[in-house]
Amino acid sequence: MSADSMRPEDILTPHQLAERLQVGVDWVYEKSRSRGAHNGSPLPLLRCGRYLRFYWPDVCQWLRNETKDDAHEHTQKRK
Repeated sequence: MSADSMRPEDILTPHQLAERLQVGVDWVYEKSRSRGAHNGSPLPLLRCGRYLRFYWPDVCQWLRNETKDDAHEHTQKRK
């Protein structure tokens, strides 16, 4: 991610991200915690002081990786 290529509309608050993903805000906070319920890689975030922000392209990449990990884990369990 390059700071020069960041578009303001791609920077989301936890509530905006939850709305875009159609999940609860609690899910966003849980997935962004370093020790939260995820596959070892927390949801990428930007810290602006005490505020959390999420860069949409990074979130999309994280989701793709999580989906791949889940599919791989599911395949391994079936064997």
